[in-house]
Amino acid sequence: MGRKLMEKLLVLPVAMLAACGGDVAGTEQAVELGENTQGVLYAPPAPASGNILDATTNLGPVTLGGAVQTYFTTNPQYYSFKLQVPANSVVGLEVTHLGSSMYLDTGLFVYGPKNAAGSYGTTVRAQDDDAGYGQLSKLGAVALAQGGEYLVVVSSSNGSGKQFRLQTSCAAGSCTSLTLPPAPAGYQLTLSEQSITSQLQSTLATGETAYTYTSGSLRRFDFAWPYSGEPTLAQADAAVLGIQDYDYSYGHTTGTVLTYAQLHGYLYSEFQPLHAQILSTYGNGVENVQVMTHYYDRLVAAGSTGWFRLNVILFPQSKKIIVFEQTAYET
Repeated sequence: MGRKLMEKLLVLPVAMLAACGGDVAGTEQAVELGENTQGVLYAPPAPASGNILDATTNLGPVTLGGAVQTYFTTNPQYYSFKLQVPANSVVGLEVTHLGSSMYLDTGLFVYGPKNAAGSYGTTVRAQDDDAGYGQLSKLGAVALAQGGEYLVVVSSSNGSGKQFRLQTSCAAGSCTSLTLPPAPAGYQLTLSEQSITSQLQSTLATGETAYTYTSGSLRRFDFAWPYSGEPTLAQADAAVLGIQDYDYSYGHTTGTVLTYAQLHGYLYSEFQPLHAQILSTYGNGVENVQVMTHYYDRLVAAGSTGWFRLNVILFPQSKKIIVFEQTAYET
């Protein structure tokens, strides 16, 4: 009965949210096309096709001035990201300390630009082993005279289970005036479901075993955003409610905006340890993480009420949506 009282007495304020951002400023001397920096231990093997893309796991585009965060799942592993760069640009690339696991050792490579046949070739345009924090990689200034789509590869020989964050920036040149188009009117996010980390799975499982009358569900969705500005919480919420199961259960409810800090008070105590872990796992440390919460209750049996809450958590710069649903039943 305490759950029911808590849900009915909570006042849900609407927060005015402002986005913030930044990039990584490099200090190294510019690297010319075709010039290598220090030797790199974990280069992707050259495939028979002659296109280095075929030797990597491609995770789609990353925008210049943006960041992407994910984690390695096997050893060794080579993740690639497509980066559109205007001619005569100097770009910065860094596997950042913020958002990357401790003791992670990475390699960083640049290939391209992509030719008319769709190949990035196998020539390394720039590379680094550990010029960043600890054993993380950093290319502070890569001079790219030719415009086009480049392939950025982050590798590790022993990174399985560890996460990393790749930050891109414009260090100098024509990319300083690069402008992305605004999102089309009515643009809808396309979600790609990805696994949550083993640490989050363990924390969720611990919460699930605390009581027989509560349960929780945690899912992660990634999305592309090749536009100026940031996606809105309304777009994220609409994309999640577009999933059939959520639409059926919560499509009739009105969402309420929360700050991420406020979300902690709406989680059942057994699931509150997830709050800090979700932020540290998927946030980049500077973005304005936003939450839309949906709630309803109904009779689930004679004399027994069920309470249902769906939390849609948007990481606008990391381009991720975390969905946490918690339920409780009167016993």
